[in-house]
Amino acid sequence: MFKRILCPVDFSVESSHAIEQASTIARWYGAAVTALHVCGPAFGPRVGQTDSSRPADREMARRRGEIAAHFEAATRAGVQVDAVIDMGQPDICILERARAWPADLIVMGTHGAGGFEHLVLGSVAEKVLRRAACAVLTVPPHVNRTSFLPFKRVLCAVDFSEWSLRALELARSLALESRAALTAMTVIEWPWPEPPPPDFSELPPQQAAALREYRRYVETGAVRRLSTLANESASAGVALDVRVDHGKSHVEILRCASDMSADLIVMGVHGRKQIDLEVFGSTTNQVVRQATCPVLTLRSPTERAV
Repeated sequence: MFKRILCPVDFSVESSHAIEQASTIARWYGAAVTALHVCGPAFGPRVGQTDSSRPADREMARRRGEIAAHFEAATRAGVQVDAVIDMGQPDICILERARAWPADLIVMGTHGAGGFEHLVLGSVAEKVLRRAACAVLTVPPHVNRTSFLPFKRVLCAVDFSEWSLRALELARSLALESRAALTAMTVIEWPWPEPPPPDFSELPPQQAAALREYRRYVETGAVRRLSTLANESASAGVALDVRVDHGKSHVEILRCASDMSADLIVMGVHGRKQIDLEVFGSTTNQVVRQATCPVLTLRSPTERAV
């Protein structure tokens, strides 16, 4: 499935988790890894300067050695690892390198959810997630040690959009290859806060009846569509458990992942239009920032452009 993995490296603790995950996936699939470190322009050559002994060149050599040390275990295991150093803005370099290779998976660490760490996520990982032309696996700071291939419990969030159905296809393939239990969930968000559901007895009878019927219609539709997906999965040799939850999408996705001790969350990502960014910020971004297991995101094929 994955044959070319791009792993951005910044030598942080979060980066080390991503390195371990990328190395494990590469061994599992027999994939090649490009380890990318992005430097600022201060390390670029000055006009007319060719002396290889200048401090910047020595620093570059040191960083290449550090990259090699981080991937030493993977290299010993037979994984092909190429160390690459680019100069520029990290998210742009990551996206351009992934497109030029081309990579079919980017594995990168995230820095949490608060203060400066949120700004780091917003400026790099979030942009990569929104714009990458390939799947992106984000690894949280305190990833569960069980969240490594072969995955055993995979959760896929589905809203029946094109991107979420593509994500389900990917989750199904992963589950089949690693013999994992796969759960597909959809979350119904209402104009009022849930759970718990509203007390219909407090409403006028006619309004309560209409609300009950509307709720039944929405729930039945979601169950029917999930059942269709379950039947399709069964035909492909994958048993798919389905569930419908009510509330804020990211809250319920995280709750479900915790309840089932998920090793991996798989989600589709909206594109770059303003409304998509708002949805991204309220759902995918929240899941990526708060999950305790890796999150694999995939954009719709019609949106894959940097």
